[in-house]
Amino acid sequence: MQFGDRALDLNRPRVMGILNVTPDSFSDGGSYYQSDRLDLDKALRQAAAMAEAGADFIDIGGESTRPGAAEVSEQQELDRVLPVVERIRAELDVVISIDTSTPRLMTEAAALGAGLINDVRALARDGAMQAALATELPVCLMHMQGASPSTMQDAPHYDDVVEEVCHFLGQRVASCVQVGFDKSRLMLDPGYGFGKSLNHNLRLLNRLEELHRFGLPLLVGTSRKTMVGQVLDKPVDQRLYGSLATVVIAVMKGAQIIRVHDVAETVDVVRMTQAVCQEHKGEI
Repeated sequence: MQFGDRALDLNRPRVMGILNVTPDSFSDGGSYYQSDRLDLDKALRQAAAMAEAGADFIDIGGESTRPGAAEVSEQQELDRVLPVVERIRAELDVVISIDTSTPRLMTEAAALGAGLINDVRALARDGAMQAALATELPVCLMHMQGASPSTMQDAPHYDDVVEEVCHFLGQRVASCVQVGFDKSRLMLDPGYGFGKSLNHNLRLLNRLEELHRFGLPLLVGTSRKTMVGQVLDKPVDQRLYGSLATVVIAVMKGAQIIRVHDVAETVDVVRMTQAVCQEHKGEI
């Protein structure tokens, strides 16, 4: 798949490092702030460390999407994200992913060299679909039940979570194609933790292979999430091993991009799991 001026072969799983330049994200929120101001050098050092550890993507987010999170203004998001995009583009050889639903940020980040739009609202915000189309970048469409992160965990309900997630994603893909997207520019994320109970999340992971019905790359993001904490009864900073277990399952079920906080550990797990999968297919 082509990500701006960089091409990546998604026939092997790739690792995406998370860089939340927000004061309130659930895991690394505030990590790159000094006296309430973004520490650009610190954010760049973290991005460089993730790239050195083997991340193919750095996913930059300027709006917290944790359950109950409030929306930020367009200008706040731009001010947080664009300087980081500019520095990473100038100094690191990675694909820059923009974790945003904001049309203007999509456009301006693309102009600075971003290579992927990663939208938790699946281009549903006014103007987002046209803005993303104009960038000519690939887009990841994610499922979220509920109107926004502030309400998504208000008693989520499904009759069949896998079929309903697939139905939603199929509709969003069809909408994108209708306005002019080439289907080859799209990838899908089932949205673990976004409007889903523990059982919903576990079922979606257990049946992840069913999302291959669309013939599109799958992005999986379970890193340090509540689903891991609920199973293991562990706080956010003690969820590494549980997160890695979900990575093994996702890779064995064909996920192409794994979005994580802990890059070095995940790269090893992905490589080992992929070796086993390749042996099973007779490729080693």
